[in-house]
Amino acid sequence: MSTPLGKAKAQAEQDQAAAGDAARSAHLSGAEGALVRVDTLVAGYVPGVDILNGCDLHCQEGELVGIIGPNGAGKSTLLKSLFGLVTVRSGSVTLRGEDITGKKAHQLVGLGVGFVPQTNNVFPRLSIEENLQMGLYHEPKRFAERFDYVAELFPALAQRRKQRAGSLSGGERQMVAMGRALMPGPSVLLLDEPSAGLSPALQDEVFIRCRQINSTGVSIIMVEQNARRCLQICDRGYVLDQGRNAYTASGKDLMNDPKVIELYLGTLAKA
Repeated sequence: MSTPLGKAKAQAEQDQAAAGDAARSAHLSGAEGALVRVDTLVAGYVPGVDILNGCDLHCQEGELVGIIGPNGAGKSTLLKSLFGLVTVRSGSVTLRGEDITGKKAHQLVGLGVGFVPQTNNVFPRLSIEENLQMGLYHEPKRFAERFDYVAELFPALAQRRKQRAGSLSGGERQMVAMGRALMPGPSVLLLDEPSAGLSPALQDEVFIRCRQINSTGVSIIMVEQNARRCLQICDRGYVLDQGRNAYTASGKDLMNDPKVIELYLGTLAKA
């Protein structure tokens, strides 16, 4: 005989399964012609242990897509899988319809994909200018043109271009890392928890910059632990749980979804 707790747990599992089915249906109907498309991705770091278990995602031209979820849900693993840093065991990743599953990071940069990792994302012994040069090492003749673009987004970087990156604050380093990823002129930028470890004021600054970058035509796929702030600025959001899509909708709709609030936003707001 089942207990009330058991019934509640079973109902929650049924609700989550139904939400997952709905997310899959929404993906299939909305992913047509997407700039980036991910279908039923299975990936992991260690043989036999999968972190992603059939994950879907798409990002249209000019979109800002946010990915939230509890710790260990596979958010960062998803970004690293897109950027060729984690082994994809099954499923596919396409860019403008071209299969890029498993391509190396340097190949993806050449195809227009930029990536900003959460940590160790600058060369601390190099100056700001030298860090930006590293972002365009394969096309040095374009440096002046691209530097002007990045300087318009991050004026402080231009003013302090000779300063060593290692002497900068966490927020300033994040700007350098984003600037370097933008130097080649990517069509899509992958951001792994850009506000992590920053003060609330600097977090707001990062989110403002993300919106500014997006407004220049660069699509963004962003993983964020600051779930509410992420959903406030993104066009569409995904909630990942145990390597699968739990929910997907516009950022506004996810913020107001009672199930998302109950299961994720309350916990994530305190994380």
